[in-house]
Amino acid sequence: MARVVVDVMLKPEILDPQGQAVQRALPRLGFEGIADVRQGKRFELDVAGPVDDAALARIHEMAETFLANTVIEDFVVKVEESK
Repeated sequence: MARVVVDVMLKPEILDPQGQAVQRALPRLGFEGIADVRQGKRFELDVAGPVDDAALARIHEMAETFLANTVIEDFVVKVEESK
C-alpha cells in the first residue's frame, strides 16, 4: 500500500491568524528566532493499488475539489516513501 500526502497551506497573501498566534507565543515559551509561522493541513492517503499517473490525477482532482479551498489555499500532492 502506498501513501500519498496532500499538504494544504493558505496562499501567502491570505492572513493566517492561527500562525500569527503561534508566532507571538513562541518567544514567551523560550523559542527565539522564528520570523514567521504559517499553519496548514496535511492529509495522508493510503492508496490501495499502484500510484500511477491516473491515481495521482484523481488525488489531485480530489484535493482541488474537496481537500483545499483553492480560492485561498494552495496544495501539493506527493508520494511518500515506504517505511
